[in-house]
Formats: sequence, structure tokens, C-alpha cells
Amino acid sequence: MTALPRIDGDCVWHGSEMAGSQRWIVELTGEEIAALDAALAHVEALGIAWHDITRENFPLEALAERLEAVREELENGSGMVKLRRIPVERYSEAQLKKLYFGLGQHLGHTLFQNNRGELMREIRDEGAAVVGERYGQVQTQDNGTFLSSYARTLSNGALRFHTDRCDVVGLLCVRQAANGGVSKLCSSPMVYNTIRERRPDLLDVLCQPYYRSRFGEEKGAEQVAYPLPIFGLRDGKLTSHYSLTYIEAAAFIPGVPPMTDAQKEALALFQATMEELSFEMVLEPGDIQLLNNHVVYHGRTPFTDDAGQGRDRLLFRLWLSMPNSRPLPEDHKVLWRRVEPGVVRGGIGQEALAPA
Repeated sequence: MTALPRIDGDCVWHGSEMAGSQRWIVELTGEEIAALDAALAHVEALGIAWHDITRENFPLEALAERLEAVREELENGSGMVKLRRIPVERYSEAQLKKLYFGLGQHLGHTLFQNNRGELMREIRDEGAAVVGERYGQVQTQDNGTFLSSYARTLSNGALRFHTDRCDVVGLLCVRQAANGGVSKLCSSPMVYNTIRERRPDLLDVLCQPYYRSRFGEEKGAEQVAYPLPIFGLRDGKLTSHYSLTYIEAAAFIPGVPPMTDAQKEALALFQATMEELSFEMVLEPGDIQLLNNHVVYHGRTPFTDDAGQGRDRLLFRLWLSMPNSRPLPEDHKVLWRRVEPGVVRGGIGQEALAPA
């Protein structure tokens, strides 16, 4: 078997290095905030709803150079950008949605995030007692409850490292939790290289298909499984699509073969390596976290809210398809549908966005 290549470049980083780095931190200037204010005032004067905002009716010429640099850092740099200094206290939640969606339209193409056709999702604790019924759960053989990935996101529990079905995920922090809710970030190329050095035999396994389930994502997909490797390479660029919940959910589908011992061993090493190489980052109100899902895993620590003190965690999430995105391996069509660079791809119900 041909040895898998090493990945080089700025996307390969250790968490301890990135935790102290400023290269991915962008402080918006007063002039740039004023440009956002002017664009917001423009759509409000026209009575435009947030989901009807476009690049044309939300003019941001003053941020064009800045946003091009952001796209470059996301695709060809570290894979992460944190935009800071959005003065969230000056806006209502309705205004923030307009401002954030307008900014997102200038960064990339917004995608549907679920089978309800939502282009922006409020990420908050909706209550462990109800999220399963709302967003997907199954009863296990021992009478336990297995929550879909979507349901877990809308609880206050920890989120394991994962990626989303989009080139870039963006999170605007509106309010912090009283405790916890810290972001966890990790470079997937660094994980790939580390396993390549320590256990190249298990890297080979991770580059072969694991069965996943679309449970909780798409209507009628509860009994649909698809094969996809955790790591894929094309034209020298890495992509990693991973959610342990989707792999675990596939085991509930009749006819799906169980994981081999080698797959289990590789998955255990993979998860331990992510924890080893990651770092934690606090999102403060007014911060926007942008992550390239192909090269960055993200997770979350558990959190508790205190609504009485205005500390009930609220984030606005966008999924973006990027105009400067990388090519994907052919076998990724099963999930992304399109694999060419720079095309609209990803999201849920993408047929409504980009007919073939």
C-alpha cells in the first residue's frame, strides 16, 4: 500500500500554539462597524426581512478587502477566524439577525441547516426533556435514549468534536452562559499527521469508509446509512468529515455491518488525538467564530444558564458554502452532492439551492 502523504501548511497547528496566536483574530475597526450599521439601516428602511437580505441590498463595499482576507485565512491559512467587536448591546436580536445574515451573504452562500429549511439557527438550551422529541431520538436496547446530533446541539450538554455539512460554519455570540459553553477547536491535518507518524496502519483505516446515518438531519432518513471515510484527500488538500453520533446512529439501522476491531481501535486513537491536540477558546458577546469544517474540528463544554442575570447562552449560526472552497474526493458526493471547488454544496435540502 502506498504511504499516505504528510500534510503541510498553516492549517497544521497544535492547540497550545494556536491558543496564544493572534493570526486568526480580527478586530473590526470603527469604520467597518459604521459600514455594517449603514447597511443595516438600509435594509430596515426598506422593510426587508433578514432572510431576504442579499449582497445587493446589504452593501458592504467598505469590508470587501477585509472579507477577502478572511476567506483566504479560512481556506489557505489556519482554517479559523474570530471576528471581534460587533457591539451586540446596541442592537435588538432582530437587528442582529439582519446584520449577521447580511455579513454572511458577503462571505459565502448561506445554506439550509435542517429539514425545516432554516438558514439561520438560534443555538440555545431548549431543555433536555424536549429536544429528543423535537429533533430526533431512539430508544436503545437497554431502555436508554440516544439523541440525534441536532438534539444534542440544542441542549446544554457537552458536544464532542465534530464537523458540520458545510464549508464554513459561523457562530455569532449574542450572550454567554453563566458557566461553561467554551469552544473546543482542533486542526484535523494535525490529527492526520500525528496518527500518520504514530500508527500509519490506523490512518489507512480512517481513510476507508465508516458507515454513518443521517438520523435527525433529513426527513425519512432514519433508516438510511452511507459510507464515508473520516479523512479524504484530493489535489494535495485534506478534508475530514466527522461526527461520532452519526457513526453510532448507523449501528441502529438493520443491515449495516458492525465496525471491525481495527475500525474501533482507529476511532479510539483518533478521538484521543483530537483531545490531545486541541485548545479551548471563549466566545464573548460580539465575537463571530468562523471555522473551515474541512480542516477544523469543533466541540463544546457543557454549560449552565442564569436567565435572571442575562446569562442564558445564545448564538446565531450560519452554514456557508464558500466561493474559494477546495475540491473534495469523488466519494464525498454521497454527502455533499457536488465536489468541485467553488460550487454551492453542502447543507440540508440543497436541491432547492443549486439544481444539478
